[in-house]
Amino acid sequence: MLLCLTDSWQQVGLLLVTSFNCAYVLSFSNLMLAPLGWYWGLACLIIVAAFAAYANWLLAGFHVIGDRRFIRYRDLMGYLFGKRMYYVTWFLQFATLLLGSMGFILLGGRALKEINSEFSDSPMRLQVYIVATGVVYLVFAYFVPTISSMRNWLISSAILTVIYDAAILAIVIKDGNTNKAKDYNIAGNKAEKALNAFGAMAAILVCNTSGILPEIQSTVRKPVAANMRKALVMQYTIGLAIYYGISIAGYWAYGASVSEYLPEELSGPTWAKVLINSTAFLQSIMSQHMFVAPIHEALDTKFQRLNEGMFSKYNLICRFFVRSIFFGLNILVTALFPFMGDFVNLFGSFTLFPLTFVFPSMIFLKIKGNAARTEQKLWHMAIIVFSSLMSIITTAAAVRLIISNTKMYHFFADT
Repeated sequence: MLLCLTDSWQQVGLLLVTSFNCAYVLSFSNLMLAPLGWYWGLACLIIVAAFAAYANWLLAGFHVIGDRRFIRYRDLMGYLFGKRMYYVTWFLQFATLLLGSMGFILLGGRALKEINSEFSDSPMRLQVYIVATGVVYLVFAYFVPTISSMRNWLISSAILTVIYDAAILAIVIKDGNTNKAKDYNIAGNKAEKALNAFGAMAAILVCNTSGILPEIQSTVRKPVAANMRKALVMQYTIGLAIYYGISIAGYWAYGASVSEYLPEELSGPTWAKVLINSTAFLQSIMSQHMFVAPIHEALDTKFQRLNEGMFSKYNLICRFFVRSIFFGLNILVTALFPFMGDFVNLFGSFTLFPLTFVFPSMIFLKIKGNAARTEQKLWHMAIIVFSSLMSIITTAAAVRLIISNTKMYHFFADT
């Protein structure tokens, strides 16, 4: 169902740009820069983006091996390394997408709560808005079942992205010029600073890669590798300039105390805050769909009748119940642990380091190891070792953050 070789590189590039330029990623000032400060923060932004772009560029070239095209990352890893790596990749990908989905649901809930707070002194609990967001995401996922079927929504997503970016940047710059009490000092003792810094690196990785490149590439027209790489250039130039630019501006304007949900910091006016949070919510509907579409595809393949159309009576009913269970569980967990930074750091560290850096280098050594030069082999072996160590360290930092938050807050906290 996912395989539909009709998408141009411009369409896929726009999908990548708008999906990563969502309010979720654009709220990362607190997660990426506050724990690192200006010097190390900017340095890590550049280094992580460069390596992520390189790793995705490399992976895009392995979409076709011989005469076989791999539309799923797990199929590629299973073909080259056996069934165990198939399931490892499956687990890491689905963990990434599940945690990302929860993060988007939390983002949508925060946006709706901010809108309501502009008109009420006692807005309802965050969990109410989390449920509302999950229901809206469910409806969209039901009627727009695949990545390729999003083509008709890309222009709307792009328009919402431009409105959001322009409005929030204007207010952030205004606030930054009037805020004379900016504090860029990094909080915590030496151990806390070190762990928070590693968590920041994981957050930076999250805003640069998705872990589902082969699945996105599965819809691209031939020549597959060349067109996917053109789309990646679009993401790592236009897209990167926007989501890095706003994150940097947010840190400059509000300092180390900047909120993990950037629109929460804005001074106003009311109409602008409502506009920004409204566009954040609406655009997140489409952004989150790109990240969870592979899960929907896997569930559709498992439970639907593949010999019938996507909109046959049986498949419509089946899709409704499967999607409802999926979003119902995600809503429950998100409402239970409403801490945005936890989701970001955990799936950035535990899942995206292997998917982004380790596995592409493993693939290179497997396919081209005999013909590769010694320095190429050493380069990719170094990437595997270093990225594996980074995954372990950043995961430890993410787990520590979760434990810290669960001590500070209670379940179903109204954050």
